[in-house]
Amino acid sequence: MTIRVLVADDQDLVRAGLRLILEATPGLAVVGEAADGQRAVRLARELRPDVCLFDVRMPLVNGIDATRALAGPDVSDPLAVVVITTFDLDEYVYGALKAGARGFLLKDAGPELLAQAIHAAAAGDALIAPSVTGRLLERFAELGGAGARRSAPLAEPLTEREEEVLLAVARGRSNQEIARELHVSLSTVKSHIANLMGKIGARNRVEIAVFAYETGRVKGGGV
Repeated sequence: MTIRVLVADDQDLVRAGLRLILEATPGLAVVGEAADGQRAVRLARELRPDVCLFDVRMPLVNGIDATRALAGPDVSDPLAVVVITTFDLDEYVYGALKAGARGFLLKDAGPELLAQAIHAAAAGDALIAPSVTGRLLERFAELGGAGARRSAPLAEPLTEREEEVLLAVARGRSNQEIARELHVSLSTVKSHIANLMGKIGARNRVEIAVFAYETGRVKGGGV
């Protein structure tokens, strides 16, 4: 199945480059382009692409506000958004994740990682550039109110296996890697992740990982 992508960036050359990369990748197709966030939101609502690829810095409406309009917590039919930027700034990543983004990449990530992020977003997962993942999750947890999470027990406790999957997700493991590490099937891993999301109120893998930081299961440099 072809994943339909909307690209939004205020630089013509960047949009052209992204289009070339995406169109050259099997299974991906660019269905629209926008040079500002306002048009990006309008096109996204009109075209309903599988994934929106937004720059952070855009005129009229920036990429984070555009993401919030399409994927925020108050949106009843959210779209998948991957935010891509030149600037490795905590405030951008934190803002993008809080706004509902399913991915965050730097523009030097390369075609392979870009394709992976788009596929992950389309599948309901999330991918953040490896160079910033740990630092960003820690910052996300710090700003998000870790104390409130630690003091609020879950309505339904996690099982021992769910705890193992939670920590694996927080370490950035893929479903395939988790299956190998825990010696279970891929479908079992997917089932555990679905149960995790339901119990902790997460919408994607990033929010699962954030929960691990917020509840003190992961500290500083790792588990």
